[in-house]
Amino acid sequence: MIFTIYHNPRCSKSRNTLKILEESGVDVMEVRYLESVPDKATLKHLIHLLGVNVRDIVRNSEAIYKELSLDQVRDDETLLDAMVSHPILIERPIVVAGSRAIIGRPPEKVLDLLD
Repeated sequence: MIFTIYHNPRCSKSRNTLKILEESGVDVMEVRYLESVPDKATLKHLIHLLGVNVRDIVRNSEAIYKELSLDQVRDDETLLDAMVSHPILIERPIVVAGSRAIIGRPPEKVLDLLD
């Protein structure tokens, strides 16, 4: 099975999650989502696999979150559009293995996918 990590190499949590995957010996496909931005359909699929709400994968600590007043937005489609336009808003890292996914915060959560 291939493990796909939606990865930002500047993020320590993301780097540590990738390191755990690599050290475990699994096949890893790295998606640098700031360069290869997931479309809305992909984001919806990730949200489904994670079993979370759209807002659960929006990084509310980013400056653009405040600039766009996303705390006032109640519409999922608007949040998804914001993440596609500003991928820095996507929580990281997200790891997918088959039909399961996790957010690697803390990085050790990825161990749940290795079982």
